[in-house]
Amino acid sequence: MKILALDLGTSSVRGLVLDDAQPLPGALARRRMAVTVDDEGAGTLDARAYLACLIECLDELHGQGWLDGVELVAISGQWHSVVPLGADDEPLGPVLTWLDTRPEPSATAVGPVDPDAFHQRTGTWWHRCYWSVRLPWLRVHTGDRVGRFTGLVEYVLGGLLTEAPMSMSQASGTGLLDLHTLDWDPEACALAGSDGADLPELAPRGWHGRLRAEYGRRWPALASARWTPPLGDGAASNVGSGCVDPTRAAVTVGTSSAVRLLQRMSTSAEPTALPHRLWRYRVDHDHVVTGVAYSSGGNLFAWADRELRLPTGRELEAALDLLPPDGGRPTNVRFGGDRPPGMRPAGLGELRGLGFGTTAVEMLAGLMYGVCEQVVDDLVVLESTVGRPVEVVLGGGAMAASSWWRRAFAAVLAPRPVHFARHPEIGATGAALVATGRIADAVVVADIGRTDDQDSATSA
Repeated sequence: MKILALDLGTSSVRGLVLDDAQPLPGALARRRMAVTVDDEGAGTLDARAYLACLIECLDELHGQGWLDGVELVAISGQWHSVVPLGADDEPLGPVLTWLDTRPEPSATAVGPVDPDAFHQRTGTWWHRCYWSVRLPWLRVHTGDRVGRFTGLVEYVLGGLLTEAPMSMSQASGTGLLDLHTLDWDPEACALAGSDGADLPELAPRGWHGRLRAEYGRRWPALASARWTPPLGDGAASNVGSGCVDPTRAAVTVGTSSAVRLLQRMSTSAEPTALPHRLWRYRVDHDHVVTGVAYSSGGNLFAWADRELRLPTGRELEAALDLLPPDGGRPTNVRFGGDRPPGMRPAGLGELRGLGFGTTAVEMLAGLMYGVCEQVVDDLVVLESTVGRPVEVVLGGGAMAASSWWRRAFAAVLAPRPVHFARHPEIGATGAALVATGRIADAVVVADIGRTDDQDSATSA
């Protein structure tokens, strides 16, 4: 089956065409997105510009004939984003992404009555990353003009489709969903100051979307294609990495980084206890993903590449190969602050032990190793939920670009077996596999190999 996969990320929007979960060579359109960040903790996107970039990608694929024969559209999209809309359904301000650390409860706000029970039901905390804190903050900063709230993914799809309800996967990332009833949680909604009327409609099991007539005329090949419920990008990456059972955890490094474990958990199943340190979101109606996410990942490499005048490509990799796995320089990689449940703000990044002889590559290596170290303790907690050690599969664009980084992860995570998902498009592939009901095929499709596989290294 020919599938159009949309990857609605933070730093880019992409469309690519797959045949039987394999990307067709050249069938890729991409637009980079400008994330507005500042020292106050902002991390925002322009919703209208984002939609325009997605339309440009689809125009490009259509113009090159890649959309011909597409039967299904699968979507991987960023979790946690929110944009306030006015009565005309137009944005009243920028999109708050997961990067934004500004929202805080008011001085008089009171959190959940039973924080642990709240965590077990929603898989989240009363935290600035989630809508329970973000919606009241946005009302204060936007005024009384808010008609409703939606996620960036739903805003974009709402512009293209006849209807765009929020999938269970995306809804779980808001922090307002009861993971077991698959409905908005009353206490979480009360904390958000919502009666439910200003929240997105939830997609029922089996939902499929269709293009609006004007876009069906613009892209005739997609006029009859079925659009499937969007997956949170972390859930899609787990599936695309081949980590679809409790024996194997995914460590992915894209813009940010995360460690996650996917498990089958239907709504009728007795929920397993969720340790305080971990979040849990829905993949679909029958699966959940449990883990920890971090604000630092490939964005640290991007910062270093911009500011430290690094060598590029194979020259950089050769310079890294001369260094020990720990990089030799201690670091604090919290440049962007803590992801939940941590509360530390952005701007805490550190490079220590520097001297006049310290090179830019040594500083980069220290940062890269710091990203590896942050995973270790949380992986132990994650393993406690299944009662045994797990294998680890590395994935994401940053992992594909650096064999040194893969070897550093393997050293930090030893003695666990550590592998590498060589498939180049884990998010898009994961979304396609879930959309076609082929989660069980993920291990084969991921093409899991050694962490020192040089064939996957590309120019950074």
